[in-house]
Amino acid sequence: MNTNHNLQLLSAKLPFWSHLSAPEQQFLSQSISLCDYKKNQTIHTAEFECIGLLLVKSGMIRIFLISEEGKEVTLYRISEGEVCVLSAACVLPSITFDIHIEAVSDTTLLQISAPAFSRLMKENIYVEAFAYKTASLRFSDVMWTMQQILFMRFDQRLAVFLLEESAARDTDVLKITHEQIAKLVGSAREVVTRMLNYFAEEGWVTLSRGKIAVKDRDALKSLLQHSLPQQR
Repeated sequence: MNTNHNLQLLSAKLPFWSHLSAPEQQFLSQSISLCDYKKNQTIHTAEFECIGLLLVKSGMIRIFLISEEGKEVTLYRISEGEVCVLSAACVLPSITFDIHIEAVSDTTLLQISAPAFSRLMKENIYVEAFAYKTASLRFSDVMWTMQQILFMRFDQRLAVFLLEESAARDTDVLKITHEQIAKLVGSAREVVTRMLNYFAEEGWVTLSRGKIAVKDRDALKSLLQHSLPQQR
């Protein structure tokens, strides 16, 4: 493990680092571990012990819920350089629901153990403030997800997903399968395929194996204001 590089990453991505005393910085540096996960590998479930704070060094992870019927609802994803606080829910008493985490792609994480993070939260107000501020910001993502599920038709949710994914990746060609989209938007693959085929028939996207090309952004955006013809 490249210790110096990892410490540089921690100091750059954790705003409270400069507010730690020298002993606290040393304690934190001794409490991190480097973990590698393969695409679709489980990182955390309700049955696992609290794994602490996660910093994505490379790759991407997704945080999701699973209903009693086994349906998955993706709350949000975290990319390179971002931090996951909900993985340390055991030290945040206001968080009482179980989350699941998996690797969206091959991923490397820096993990700060739950006991170490808990100790720093108790000893340093800046660490505690960071934890709760980051958690509250993530809950705004969760509320956006819930708003889509509760108040948007599926065609609108799919349009939002394609537009946001295209913007995030800075490309009109998305290398993603229908199964992956279904996981991320909380739907069935057959429903995703049927709607994508409709989008393709309208000329808004083109489909090929493992790829979706966005062709008409304005048409997709218009779905957010207009009803889709009854062709589902």
